[in-house]
Amino acid sequence: MIRYLIALFALLAVPAHAERIKDLGAFAGVRPNQLVGYGIVVGLAGTGDDNLEYTVQSMKGVTSRFGLNLPAGINPGLKNAAAVMVTAELPAFAKPGQRIDVTVAAIGKAKSLRGGSLLMVPLQGADGQIYAMAQGSLAVGGLGAEGADGSKIVINVPSSGRIPDGATVERAVDTGFATSDELRFNLQKADFTTSERVAQAINARFGTGTARTLDGVSIGIKAPQGAEVRTAMMSDIENLTVVSAEPPAKVIVNARTGTVVINSAVRVGPAAVTHGRLTVRIDEAPRVVQPAPLSNGTTAVEQQSNVQVEEKANPMFMLAPGPKLADIVKAVNGIGASPADLVAILEALKEAGALKAELIVL
Repeated sequence: MIRYLIALFALLAVPAHAERIKDLGAFAGVRPNQLVGYGIVVGLAGTGDDNLEYTVQSMKGVTSRFGLNLPAGINPGLKNAAAVMVTAELPAFAKPGQRIDVTVAAIGKAKSLRGGSLLMVPLQGADGQIYAMAQGSLAVGGLGAEGADGSKIVINVPSSGRIPDGATVERAVDTGFATSDELRFNLQKADFTTSERVAQAINARFGTGTARTLDGVSIGIKAPQGAEVRTAMMSDIENLTVVSAEPPAKVIVNARTGTVVINSAVRVGPAAVTHGRLTVRIDEAPRVVQPAPLSNGTTAVEQQSNVQVEEKANPMFMLAPGPKLADIVKAVNGIGASPADLVAILEALKEAGALKAELIVL
């Protein structure tokens, strides 16, 4: 099985090709922002928090806004309500009036939120400001059922759900891209070579000095003031193509599943490798022994064991200096290595200094 997986990844190791800049990273400030809020879900079919103190306090606060004050010491019987946390992501450039999805999760002992409705909840950002208001009926993918004898079945997670388009944006986040001194493009993965190539592509399109490499992640870009001209410039930059640098050499092995990933940058120094396997086989063949006639003996079981030792030897093979991925795959397939054997071979090559790659064993 492992040889087919290795061969598959060998086919996937294609030469480097040009990629759009927008696939390598994103402009600074053009990102989503996390929102969070606390609220109450009502309308549950007896699967709520069942009078947890903070749920009762929250419900009293909600009802008091409508002129209903519950007397002290009165048990409101809140089996149909649950305290929840509400989370959402505010997309970049989201404007007031637009709608976003929200996720709702119980924080108490509510067994299920199926059939519940979220009461109006303000969603705050990291700065404490309110950026959206959430409310609506939950869509719960989980299911839970419990019998009178205590037996129960739970499918997925019924204590959390989503409200598609459940929040309305009330405040926009200023990204500052239209007024900042310069634009900044950040790569998803740090690489000085790729960073320099992105800057060169931008300078080739807009003129020398437009872009400069700040480090292995960021590229500073001079841009005129104004949202309209900067938007057009950012669109042009995102669609420029560059050849990203070859990634660091890595070998990832999962011996449990037999999965091996070897990227095209892996090289092996000169090495001689041999591979063998010792098999010990024990066969038990018990035999029933009957006593002689009129001997007053008893029937007995006689153990018979057959022990065999077999050692399968494979000839040593030579890895030439600097073989590429196809050569490594061919050599491993030639000796018929199992996942455990392959891990041992790779670890030995690494220890001997012949494997020029990072070895990750899962």
